[in-house]
Amino acid sequence: MPLSIPTFIPAALAGMFLAVPVVAQTPLGLGESVTIAVQANDPSVMLFEERALALEERAIADSQLPDPTVMARMQNVPLSSFDINREGMTQLSVGIRQAFPKGKSRALTRAKRQSEAMGERMRKQLALRQIALQTRNAWLEMYYWQGARQITEQSQAQIIDLGGVAEMQFASGRGGAQNVLRIDLEASLLGARLVEIDRKMDVARTDMIRLIGIANAARPLPDAFPHLPLFAAAQDMQSGLVQHPSVKIFDARLAARDRDIDIAGEQYKPGFAVEGAYGARDRRSDFGSIGVSVSMPLFTANRQDRSLNAAKRLKSSTRLGRDAQLLELNRELGRSYAQWVRLGERITLYETDVLSRAQDTAEAALNGYENETADFAELVRAELMVLGTELTMLRLQIDREKAHAALLYLDGDNHE
Repeated sequence: MPLSIPTFIPAALAGMFLAVPVVAQTPLGLGESVTIAVQANDPSVMLFEERALALEERAIADSQLPDPTVMARMQNVPLSSFDINREGMTQLSVGIRQAFPKGKSRALTRAKRQSEAMGERMRKQLALRQIALQTRNAWLEMYYWQGARQITEQSQAQIIDLGGVAEMQFASGRGGAQNVLRIDLEASLLGARLVEIDRKMDVARTDMIRLIGIANAARPLPDAFPHLPLFAAAQDMQSGLVQHPSVKIFDARLAARDRDIDIAGEQYKPGFAVEGAYGARDRRSDFGSIGVSVSMPLFTANRQDRSLNAAKRLKSSTRLGRDAQLLELNRELGRSYAQWVRLGERITLYETDVLSRAQDTAEAALNGYENETADFAELVRAELMVLGTELTMLRLQIDREKAHAALLYLDGDNHE
């Protein structure tokens, strides 16, 4: 029978993971996964470097003088006979003309292209930060589902053990058959939950495959809880947001807009062209000529003035975009820092109070059931409460690490 789609996809993933050599099955740490991802020469990152190199090439090309113009013509030919030897003014003229752009346009254009290249390199740095953040989030999600499976399996074993107690109580006539059936139901539900956990694990692992490759994504994760690099104090991070790559992109754009304004200002200056020509005549003295032509910007209202105003408005819009990006980064910083702090408070509460109370409640329910002072349903609810509490605490820990990773994305780390 052919596999259905929901069955085929996990089976295909499992087959790919099993094909990985055993030597590669060493635990994959969080820091190592980030290092692999940022050094993977991802095409989405390398394209920015190629763009930067292209702009640097254009910077050199655009700063050169225009190609000289070579002219060859027969002039002063009599139209009555087309005899080139009849008139003394008829001549074969050969000349060359070299134009010079206005003012410092060439140097300014080169500086503009270099600023644009810097912007592309800042895009590359931003992409690397995003990859580091995505890798950390995917790794942490895999770690959560790995831990969730272990916790759920332990809870399932506890429920099965309770089934033994229910069967003994039923055999002695002290319990009903519904208690045994309830245990079977809860064990089946936990089995279904394990299948869902495996599905979520496959999804998280697929995200890791995109970032670090299938061989590394197939490696198991360590049991020890991960520790991310430290980030700076909140005030230092806020003041350092101006160095974030997404802001530096706008800084590079502003530098390019400044050059556009300067180039527009140079258009008010005259442009020059130098030309020389040599005229050859039959049996008469040859002619030589040299001249300079000047383009005079006399009518500037609808050309130079408009171009300068347009360049200034583009710079203003870029500055507004930079301000908006800084506001967005400040919002992300405040949101992530608040999450990191409050999640830490909740984790402390769970570690010092909630989890121990849930465990004490389960133990008391078991003692009460054995002493016939508590019903079986209460005992099952208490065990499932311990499971829910442990899963919640693990999720809180993972979410706090994700908030930590978001702060590192804003603050920067040694993976840039």
